[in-house]
Amino acid sequence: MKYKNSSFPQIKVTALIPARYDSQRFPGKLMKDLAGQTVILRTYRAAVQSGLFNEVYVITDSQLIYEEIINNGGQAFISTKKHETGTDRIAEFAGNIEADIVINIQGDEPFIHQKSLRDLIQVFEADTEKKIDLASLMIRLQNKEDFLNPNHVKVVVDNNDFALYFSRAPIPYSRDKVFETAYKHIGVYAFRKPALERIAQMPQTDLEQIEKLENLRFLQNGLRIKMVETDKLNFGIDTEEDLREAELYLKNNLG
Repeated sequence: MKYKNSSFPQIKVTALIPARYDSQRFPGKLMKDLAGQTVILRTYRAAVQSGLFNEVYVITDSQLIYEEIINNGGQAFISTKKHETGTDRIAEFAGNIEADIVINIQGDEPFIHQKSLRDLIQVFEADTEKKIDLASLMIRLQNKEDFLNPNHVKVVVDNNDFALYFSRAPIPYSRDKVFETAYKHIGVYAFRKPALERIAQMPQTDLEQIEKLENLRFLQNGLRIKMVETDKLNFGIDTEEDLREAELYLKNNLG
């Protein structure tokens, strides 16, 4: 099944949703019920309904997830290898699709913010010289607690908003205890397809293994990451409490 991309007729954009069944913090979360649909099905349908993509696929290691998508009229692919990251999972499949840009949408984020994704795609429309390998999102941090929290990945950028470094540590270090220049990285990526195919051949790097951040592999291998500022924080489902909050959100916003 293919979906007409009316928003960006000049480029072909495909969404790939990595969907690993096992989760240390919330096992089987993608198959949990969220107001009558599984989390992964809601995410898939939200991607389709956004109208931004020519095609949408779920890439999974689970027969259960695969059947959930296929049986509901969607497109899915089962990984043949074990992967350390979601990007590695979709990179395995990248050679099988025709696309200019590939968007990595997290399987546990069913509330897709359409404007943020559109902004990512527009980065490539404006990049006529193809200097950008991939693009991602960042949001300005608002308080000291988030700045110091290692679960919030920080990013430092240059004057043209290209990423210089990502870290779980509080960067940039503020001697004056002022945090206005600090940004949190939001883990949504848009790749040029050739860049994603290169990533499929890259082994993990030392910085990636130290910080447990795949984006450091991209930087260490010379890929240029354009960061796009947003004011919308993605709603990910990492715990049972997150699932309850998601159910409440749907009840209040969708009736």
